[in-house]
Amino acid sequence: MPTIADMIRARVGDPRTALRFEDQTWSYAEYVSACAQRAAFLLESRREGPFHVGVLLDNVPEFAMWLGAGALAGAAIVGINPTRRGAELARDITHTQCQLLVADSPHQALLEGLELGALEDRVLDIDTSEYAEALRPHRGAPLPEAEITDGALFLLIFTSGTGGAPKACLCSQGRLATIAPILARMQQISERDVCYLAMPMFHSNALMAGWAPGLWAGASCVLRRRFSASGFLPDVRRYGVTYFNYVGKPLAYILATPERPDDHENTLVRAFGNEAADRDIERFQKRFGCVVTDAFGSTEGVIHVSRTPDMPPGALGRATEGVLILDPETGAECPPAKFDARRRLLNADEAIGELVHRLGGGSFEGYWKNEEASSAHLRDGAYWSGDLAYRDEEGFFYFAGRDSDWLRVDGENFAAAPVERILGRFPGIALAAVYPVPDPIVGDQVMAALQLMPGASFDAESFASSLAEQPDLGTKWAPRFVRICEALPVTETNKILKRKLRSQRWECEDPVWWRPEKSGPYRRLTPDDVDQIAADFAARGRI
Repeated sequence: MPTIADMIRARVGDPRTALRFEDQTWSYAEYVSACAQRAAFLLESRREGPFHVGVLLDNVPEFAMWLGAGALAGAAIVGINPTRRGAELARDITHTQCQLLVADSPHQALLEGLELGALEDRVLDIDTSEYAEALRPHRGAPLPEAEITDGALFLLIFTSGTGGAPKACLCSQGRLATIAPILARMQQISERDVCYLAMPMFHSNALMAGWAPGLWAGASCVLRRRFSASGFLPDVRRYGVTYFNYVGKPLAYILATPERPDDHENTLVRAFGNEAADRDIERFQKRFGCVVTDAFGSTEGVIHVSRTPDMPPGALGRATEGVLILDPETGAECPPAKFDARRRLLNADEAIGELVHRLGGGSFEGYWKNEEASSAHLRDGAYWSGDLAYRDEEGFFYFAGRDSDWLRVDGENFAAAPVERILGRFPGIALAAVYPVPDPIVGDQVMAALQLMPGASFDAESFASSLAEQPDLGTKWAPRFVRICEALPVTETNKILKRKLRSQRWECEDPVWWRPEKSGPYRRLTPDDVDQIAADFAARGRI
């Protein structure tokens, strides 16, 4: 089986463009040489213990060079999430046992005062002369002679961490080297393409759907320090970008920028990612004149659901063989979803379960020093994803949220994702997050946080009218509270932080509208209303 090291070695002496970053350009020959230089430094400075190198950088060329260095030297690269802070940041670094950390000056400032153990004197700042001096003796170094196997650990990729401490998923050189050509062929990436890497490189999407396929194909990779919705189209035109990978909500953010008559005049041909809404996919394709392929997958790489031309609105698509919806308590397969004439889900209690691959973990290689989490995913010979879904009688799968996205309103259980899909249809709404907040009597009430398009305003009466017109909106699904956010809180990988929204409830600085009566009009929530709600909870002994 090939390795990432093999893919880098194949580019020795290649004069084609490998990397572009702002006004700088590197050929593949120059890139391989830079990787070899850093690999030589790594091998010379290696200490006992796990050969793990932490990288605390934005999407800059040094990140790509250290990926190559790790591959050639047989080291595992640990992408550190720069949005983490304090003890959480220190935990990520020490948990993965990094023996070296590469950062720049702004990110190194985040490390001040943290307990990093033996790593205290092993932090490299790429912005300093000391860093340049440390690498200088290895300039022109030959490719290492180390024999790298396909089973060699190459990446420790943290899960997004929207709830609890993130887990570090293992990824071997062989696994990534297998993914790279599959995706490159699927997206028709060749040496003539220009791939746009704007998703954070500590995340699996950037590496598995961007960097590795581009390397395998010999394409050019344009690095964007951080994703910018307003900078997207100018970058596409400036660099001649033909391929773009995404995860989360970037399409929605780009679509929220002011539309111009010449938006379709660009070089973009294809975009590939996951978690985009149906409406956003259609609008993005039309506005920018490209093809968008959206698929459901995860860092662990076991369950895949792909869109098909004949799938119903709101569906994820069809899954690979062996993927089922199982009841997490009994292990039994959930019955197919039943809908009424208006496509409202009638049997959520029975139909919604966990996405499971009954044939086992496949490419899942476990989590670093977290046997409990690894075992939770792999049990009874099957892989349990932790994602909620349901399936109709024709075999189409529908995402229902994460395992914490259940709501129970007036005794009825339902999932957040179908409600979010409905809210996403409304004009002026860029993003919608639906989550449970406590009811003063029992169970939950529905709350929605909305991010509006630039220049749009929230019209409570129009919103209520639009809700009433949705044929597939369940009778318990309409939000009791509506929060209008200038920007929804998200992770670095554009996943909405519902945990934060849930904890703030209606007690926030953003404007909130609510329905005192379930079928009544929405009105602006006032401080007196908040006090009365608190009194209602206190009177019933609820928090």
